[in-house]
Amino acid sequence: MTDTDTELPFVLPRIPASAGALIFDSVGQLLIVNPTYKAHWTIPGGIMEADGETPWEACRREVLEEVGLDVERGRLVAVDFLRPKASKPGGMRFLFDCGVLPGAVLGAIVLQEEELSEHRLVDPARALELLSGPLRRRVGAALAAPGGCVYLEDGRPV
Repeated sequence: MTDTDTELPFVLPRIPASAGALIFDSVGQLLIVNPTYKAHWTIPGGIMEADGETPWEACRREVLEEVGLDVERGRLVAVDFLRPKASKPGGMRFLFDCGVLPGAVLGAIVLQEEELSEHRLVDPARALELLSGPLRRRVGAALAAPGGCVYLEDGRPV
């Protein structure tokens, strides 16, 4: 019997995780994107790969895939635990502040057409109007805690 044949006396949880990016222009506007697969605007980001990808690696990969930007730095600003629901698996959400990118870089955005129909740079208050549910609360909590990192459950402070 090998170690891989040993059965554990319990089931390890499978918790999906994703990472998203806050990207700003020089006047403080936030980059948001309009997905083709759901009704509300979102931020660049997505699900972590099951091969051991870290939250930061997932953030960088997803931003590059979705909008063609290579973010080189990011500061963790929020961790959010979403409780599973009958229709959704829940999971962990990591949010990184990737800072201010120059206008020339932001002007070169190339959208992943299968997933995104458009992008905008908008005032953070307007972004919060366009985002929905836990994402709105997560982004709002991160924006309200400059320089810090917030822990949330379902987008709400604990």
